[in-house]
Amino acid sequence: MNIRLVLLLVLLSLPRASGAAAAKPHQHAVASAHALATEAGLEVLAQGGNAFDAAVAVSSTLSVVEPISSGLGGGGFFLLHEAKTGRDRFIDARETAPAAATPDKYLDAGGGLDRDRAVNGPWSAGIPGLPAGLVHLAREHGRLPLSQSLAPAIRIAREGFPVYERLAKGYAARREVMERYPGTRAVFLADGDPPEVGEILRQPDLARTLELLAAKGHDGFYRGEVAGKLLAGVAAEGGQWQADELAAYRVRERQPLRFSYDGWTVVTAPPPSSGGIALAQMLQILEPWDLSAMAPAQRVHLVTEAMRRAFRDRTFYLGDPDFVRIPQRMLTSRDYAAGLRATIHPGKATPSDLLSGQQTPLEDEDTTHFSIIDADGNRVAGTQTVNLLFGSGLVAPGTGVLLNNEMDDFALKPGEPNAFGVMGFEANAPKPGKRMLSSMTPTFMESPGRVAVLGTPGGSRIITMVLLGVLGYADGLDAQQVAALPRYHHQWLPDVLSAERGALPADVAAALRAMGHTVDTPEDAAGGRRSSDSWGNLQTVEWDLKTNTLHTGSDPRNPIGLGKTVEAGKKTKVKP
Repeated sequence: MNIRLVLLLVLLSLPRASGAAAAKPHQHAVASAHALATEAGLEVLAQGGNAFDAAVAVSSTLSVVEPISSGLGGGGFFLLHEAKTGRDRFIDARETAPAAATPDKYLDAGGGLDRDRAVNGPWSAGIPGLPAGLVHLAREHGRLPLSQSLAPAIRIAREGFPVYERLAKGYAARREVMERYPGTRAVFLADGDPPEVGEILRQPDLARTLELLAAKGHDGFYRGEVAGKLLAGVAAEGGQWQADELAAYRVRERQPLRFSYDGWTVVTAPPPSSGGIALAQMLQILEPWDLSAMAPAQRVHLVTEAMRRAFRDRTFYLGDPDFVRIPQRMLTSRDYAAGLRATIHPGKATPSDLLSGQQTPLEDEDTTHFSIIDADGNRVAGTQTVNLLFGSGLVAPGTGVLLNNEMDDFALKPGEPNAFGVMGFEANAPKPGKRMLSSMTPTFMESPGRVAVLGTPGGSRIITMVLLGVLGYADGLDAQQVAALPRYHHQWLPDVLSAERGALPADVAAALRAMGHTVDTPEDAAGGRRSSDSWGNLQTVEWDLKTNTLHTGSDPRNPIGLGKTVEAGKKTKVKP
C-alpha cells in the first residue's frame, strides 16, 4: 500500500468536522418555551454539565410546567451534535403502538373513525418514549448523573409553579375530557377548582415519578411501581396495555438527514419524522430561485407550491422505517426535486389532486421545542409532545403522568384525516411496537460563518414553520428575527393556503388568489376564520463564528418563553 493511499484512508476515517470545529463559544445558550425550563438548563450547565445534560433538565422541566404541550407520558426527538467528534446523532424517543391498538378498535358502529376514541382516553395513548429518551441522553451523552439533571424538574413538581394564561385556557378548552378521569381531577382540581392564572400548581405524584426515574433509570418508569400504576390506570378506563410492552420500550439512535441549501449544510430529523424529508424536498425545489429578490406574492406562491408537493409525498410514502421501506434516497435527491420543480407554474397555483373537504383546524400551542449550544460547541435541538392539548386528558392515578394521544398520528383509517387534517395510508398504519409518523423537525444549520439550532411546535405546520425559519437564516436574519417571522402553510390537502394574522397583507393575498390559490387568513371573515391568529412557538440559538458569540431567539408569540446566554461558569438557580 503506497503512502498516498494510507494518508487518504486516514483522512477518510477522521470524523467530519463542521465549520465550528476549530472554535469554542465559551458561552452557554438555551432557548425554550418556558423561563423555568431555560433556567433549569443553565443551572445544570453551571454545575459542569454539557448540552446533553442541559437537554435532560430542560426537557424534564417542560414536562412539569407545560403539561399542555409535553410530558413524561409523551415522546420526542433529540438532534445532537458532539463538538469533540463532529458527529451528529438523532435520538428517536417517539411513542409506540400497543399491541391491542389495531385499526378496527378505532371504528364506530357504522365503520367510520371514532374520533373520541382516537384522541381522548386510554385508546388514544401510545407507549411513552420520553422517559427512556432522558435516561439515554444522560447515560450515553451526558457528564452528570441523571439525578442531578432531573433535580430542577423534581423540585418544581414538588414546590409548584404559577399557572399561566395558556395553561388555564387550554384546560378550559379540554375540561370536559380532563374531568372524566379521577387521576386527572386529582392533579388539576386538587383545590376543588380548575387552574387559574397565578395560582401555584403542585404535582407531588409527578415529583415521585421523576425521583424513581432518577434513582432507577429505565426501570424506574417502565417497570416496578410506576409501570404498575400506569397499567392499572389504563385498564381502569378500558384500555389494554401490557407490562412487557412497557418494559420492552427502547429509544432508537438514527442517522440524521443531511443535505445542502444555498451555502448551508442542513442536518435534520429522519423518519419516523416526516419533517426532514419534507424539508429537504422543499428547499431543493426552491434553491435555484432567488427568493430574496422576488415580490412577496411571487415568493409565497413558489414556497407554497413546494410545500404542496412535499406534503403529497408525506401522505403516501412516509412511516416508521423499522416497519416500512421508505424511498428516502429518491425523495431527497436533487434530480427528484428538479422534476417536482418543473411541474410548478410560475404564475398559477397547482390544484391538489384530491380535496378532502376538511378545514385546516385551529392551531394550538401543543408540542414544545428547545435549542441549546454549550460552551464547548455541543448542541441539541429537542422537540417533544403529547400531541393535542393535554394529550389524551388521562392522568394515570398516583403517577402524575398525563398520557399522550399520539395514536391519532397513525392512519387509523386509511384516507381519513387526523386532527391536523393530514391523511395517511398503509405506510403509517398502526402495528404493535410501530412508531407513528411525526411532524417534529429539530434542525441544525451550518455555514462557514454561522451555526443555528431551531425547531417549533405546531402539528403539521411544524414542517413549514421550520422551512420559513431556514429561509430566514439563509436571508441573513438574526435569531430573534427568525423566531418572529410571519407564518403561512399549505399541506396538499385540504387545498388551502392558510396564514396567521399579518403574514399575508391584503395586496399579497389578493395576488395569490388571482394565481388560483384559496387563501385563508384571520383577517378574511369570508374565509370562515379557519386560521388562528398566531402559530407555533419557535425557539432558536445562533452561533456567530466570526465574532464567536451566541444569540438566542424566543418566539414573541409566547410571553413565558425565554432565550438566554450566559458566560461559562456563571452560577444560576431556577426558582418556581
